[in-house]
Amino acid sequence: MPYETPQPAFVLVRPQMGENIGAAARAMLNFGLDRMRLVAPRDGWPNPQAVAMASGAGRLLDEALLADDLAGAVADCHFVIATTARMRGLTKPVFSPERAMAETARRVAAGERVAVLFGPERAGLENADVACANAVVTVPVNPDFASLNLAQCVLLLAYEWRRATADVVAERTDMARADWASHQEVERLADHYEAQMQEAGFFFPETKAESMRTNLRNMWSRMPLTQADVRMLHGVLRQMVRWKQRDG
Repeated sequence: MPYETPQPAFVLVRPQMGENIGAAARAMLNFGLDRMRLVAPRDGWPNPQAVAMASGAGRLLDEALLADDLAGAVADCHFVIATTARMRGLTKPVFSPERAMAETARRVAAGERVAVLFGPERAGLENADVACANAVVTVPVNPDFASLNLAQCVLLLAYEWRRATADVVAERTDMARADWASHQEVERLADHYEAQMQEAGFFFPETKAESMRTNLRNMWSRMPLTQADVRMLHGVLRQMVRWKQRDG
C-alpha cells in the first residue's frame, strides 16, 4: 500500500538499466517516498534486474506508474522540476536541491501535485524534456566531473525531501542506558582527585597551587560525564592508590 503522506512523484525518464531503477526505488523508500513513475524504460517493464536491486523496496516497482512519454507521466501534475547538470540555454528558475525540495514541500502541502524528473543514464534529460518543466534543480558538483549516477541523484533529492518535511535533529547524544552525572556527583569526583593529588604533592609550587586547582575544576566542569563515567573514574583512582600502597 502506498504511504498516505502527500509527496512528489519521482519520474525516471527513459531509464536504461534495470539495476538503476531498482536502486532508485530503494533510495526513495529510504526517505519515505513511494511514488515512482517510469517513462519508456529501455529494457521494457517489468524488469527482473530492477527487482533484484530494489532489495526490499519491490512494492515501489509493483506500484510504479508506467507511461509511454513524458507528457503522459506528468499530465496530472501542477509543477514539474527537472534535474540537470548542464546549462540548457533555457530561461528557467534554477534551484539548489535544498531549495527545490523546500518548494516542493510547500506546494505539496498546499495540495499541488509535483513531479521531479530524472534523465536516462547516458546523457540525462534532453532539452525537450527540460522545456516541459517549470523549474530546474542543479546539484553543486565538481564541474570537471558533473555526471551523477541515476540512483545517486534520486537519493540526494529524496534526502533533501526528508530534510524539508521531517524534524531532523542536527545533533544528539545516544545515552546507551546511561544518565548524565549531576553537578554534585562531578564535584565529589573533583574532590576525590584533588585530595589524592594533594597527597601526591602535585600542587607545587605553593604559589601556583590555587590556579592549578581552579584549572582542574574548570576541566571537570567542561567534561560531559555520565554517572557511569564518574563511577569508573573513582574506581581508576582508587585502584591506582591501592597499587601505589602495595608497591610502597
